[in-house]
Amino acid sequence: RICVITLAEAHPLLQTGKTITSINYQISANCSRLQNKVSGKSKRVRLFYLGAQFLTELAPLCRISSSDGEEYTIFCCIRGRLIEVNENILSNPALLQEKPSTEGYIAVVLPKFEESKSITQGLLTRKEYEEVLLKRLNSSS
Repeated sequence: RICVITLAEAHPLLQTGKTITSINYQISANCSRLQNKVSGKSKRVRLFYLGAQFLTELAPLCRISSSDGEEYTIFCCIRGRLIEVNENILSNPALLQEKPSTEGYIAVVLPKFEESKSITQGLLTRKEYEEVLLKRLNSSS
């Protein structure tokens, strides 16, 4: 039921061999994802997280800068509570490229229990995702 936010395989940072120069969780002057302090406890089946920032699909999680001057804003893409950001990528940004689906994750988000089923039903299968990428590649050629 948790969502681990990572870079997609097709993200330019993973495709073009760019070097990541910095990762910034400071979204605005008054908002840093690093200030997300969560405490939680279990009450039977439900977990309660106090202090977790609530995010919408369009909420930025971080900004990643590359050596060619490009900056990429990574969005949450799902509604839920921000449980954790990966501070390890701040000191070792290469983890994003070397191990994007494990140690190089960006954040962990917990969607509302009531919404989690509809969210997972709307996800693409691996095959559907690959078809979308192929169409995108063919249309840009």
